[in-house]
Amino acid sequence: MKKNIIYTILSVFICTSCVDDLDRFPVNNSTGDEVYSTFAGYKEAVAKVYGSYTLTGNRGPAGDPDIVGLDEGNYAGFLRSFFNHQELPTDEAMCIWNDDGIAGLNYINFSSENPFTRGFYNRCIMIVMYANDFIRNSDPATTSEKGFTEDQIKEIRHFNAEARFLRALAYWVLMDIFGNPPFADENTPLDVLPQQINRKDLFKYVENELLDIQNLLIDARQNEYGRADKSAAWALLARLYLNAEVYSGERKYTEAITYSQKVIDAGYSLKDTYEYLFLADNHLNNNEVILSINYDGIRTKSFSGMTFLINCAFNAGLQTDYNLNYGITTNPGWGGVRARKGLTARFDKENDKRFLFVGETEDIEDAGDFRQGLATYKYRNITSSGTNGSDTEHADNDYPLFRLPEMYLIYAEAIKRGGTGGSDSNALGYMNKLRERAFGNANHNYDDFGYVSLDEILNERSRELYWECQRRTDLIRFNMFTTSDYIWAWKGGAKEGRAVAEKYNLYPIPSTDIMANPNLKQNPNY
Repeated sequence: MKKNIIYTILSVFICTSCVDDLDRFPVNNSTGDEVYSTFAGYKEAVAKVYGSYTLTGNRGPAGDPDIVGLDEGNYAGFLRSFFNHQELPTDEAMCIWNDDGIAGLNYINFSSENPFTRGFYNRCIMIVMYANDFIRNSDPATTSEKGFTEDQIKEIRHFNAEARFLRALAYWVLMDIFGNPPFADENTPLDVLPQQINRKDLFKYVENELLDIQNLLIDARQNEYGRADKSAAWALLARLYLNAEVYSGERKYTEAITYSQKVIDAGYSLKDTYEYLFLADNHLNNNEVILSINYDGIRTKSFSGMTFLINCAFNAGLQTDYNLNYGITTNPGWGGVRARKGLTARFDKENDKRFLFVGETEDIEDAGDFRQGLATYKYRNITSSGTNGSDTEHADNDYPLFRLPEMYLIYAEAIKRGGTGGSDSNALGYMNKLRERAFGNANHNYDDFGYVSLDEILNERSRELYWECQRRTDLIRFNMFTTSDYIWAWKGGAKEGRAVAEKYNLYPIPSTDIMANPNLKQNPNY
């Protein structure tokens, strides 16, 4: 069982405001003098900000939810929602379930009425709200008058910077998914409807926040496990800059090189075995993950996090037919999501150790048949030694928000797109490190970076980062998500695939918030 600030404090949920339609950033009903009167209260409060990425409410795995009016396990958790919005509309995953809203995600037919989209939007807004509350109550003027020791004040300053990072991360998601969300920070009055911010301005805000806090966070690889440090800020900056042209219309590839290099130089290293990165003991001896969303089968029970990612990918028959153990025996094998051929056909199946798939056919002829399309065992609630996790129903696996390989691939793509300050030789070396781990030798290495195309870098991103909530953003950056430049089976709802309207590069703001807040305008053509 894992022990750190997040797991120690997550059972104490001091921020219990429930929200239905987020027409405003609500006031938390348990904050103020009571919570912020002790140092322990500050630790509990910042843990709630972290916990809002992990759990769905105040009583795991369900009950007393953060967001009312929606099934919290299905619709209102961060990781499940992030996966559904980033993977299901792409060539990497498809869901056979008939829950309200699934078809719209599978077939890039997004709607402002979709409950999955409404839940994801509300979850991200709520993370911002929790972070704002903590930041407001942890500024130096406030904490200096409370009689804390010098060390405690220093630690609260770190908490404050971490809360700002978690807020920036939530705003990055809102910017990437919705483009133009409502905006509020710690200085926004609590009794007013928030104003809308345009995507370009939000890009600048997130960039400035990360640049400001990078020197306020604890040094890279020196913070407690599961907490953000300088390298987390650099990693998000690298991702932000790689997509800057989409978000702001301005290319920032040189900056993407700079900040990916900062992470690379911070002392991270590749784990020897790719498969072990995603198992139940992936918090141990793992110097590759920069920041993760942490789960524990006993302390952080949720139907929306890693328990979902594991269960959605298998059923009982699959375990029996292929002698696989997914490590969940209570309420196991939901059998909902499988890989599309666009993903699995991309691999050298015989030699690439990242190919963690089984099944009868890559082709999906019947969109409602779980046995069509390959199933992945990338995520399983077993340890690297083969033993089950700590709980029979809920997963111990931590979800990697940022990994070193992404930084390698950002660096290479930014070089290829014309960024300066790096080198082709470094880019080639970074990509070949991933190839050598994947194949176990140098026989499949790239010989010359000059012959590595942008499309090949995109393919390598998919092989390395599949089902890690990257694919939709990648396809949009390559102008492949909605256009006819790349067609995959069932894209746009047609079995043979088809282009869709450009508006689908953004999701719509949920209609409930548009109706509740007159300051908001819907994204174009919805």
